[in-house]
Amino acid sequence: MKNLFSFVIILMWNFGFAQANFSKIEVEKFQSTINAEYTDAKTSPLMEEDLKTFKTLEFFPINKNYFVDAKFVKANNEKVFEMKTTGKRTPKYIKYGTVFFIIDGVALQLNVYRNIELSKQEEYKDHLFLPFSDVTSGKESYIGGRYIDLKIPKGDTIAIDFNQAYNPYCAYNHKYSCPIVPLENDLKVAIKAGVKAFH
Repeated sequence: MKNLFSFVIILMWNFGFAQANFSKIEVEKFQSTINAEYTDAKTSPLMEEDLKTFKTLEFFPINKNYFVDAKFVKANNEKVFEMKTTGKRTPKYIKYGTVFFIIDGVALQLNVYRNIELSKQEEYKDHLFLPFSDVTSGKESYIGGRYIDLKIPKGDTIAIDFNQAYNPYCAYNHKYSCPIVPLENDLKVAIKAGVKAFH
């Protein structure tokens, strides 16, 4: 119990530290970049009829409370597994670690994963995949949950900005096959940050 109490105290301290490192400019850059991608017919996942009228994605208001400096614990002796998707594709992933953080006074944790094939590319060698669902899923946000892109941290903390959470492509177009959020990454709180549900 003492160790758990100490761990929560450390999380709360990190949460305060994270507030000082929050960058609204970075979130606005993320929103601008993803809107540009979705507007361009060459890179957009939107269906043709949606692309014709597309102006912007809808976002939750930018909120620094959804920027956290999480405790990162690297996984050991994990086995490669095939992650279920919305289609027939079964990409290989490995659980890379677990992140621990606090939002709205609630201690939370999520697993982060590494795509085996993607990690072989120089550009993505330090890429981590964070899929999650929460209380807003199927209401204000996409029913299948959302994703966040991270990089392997050098230490035992990792910055996570839920304001940069985005929908999988299959939220916009049924032709895509997207990883399904693992059950252990379902949060019992509302993450009112990032991209909202389409339409």
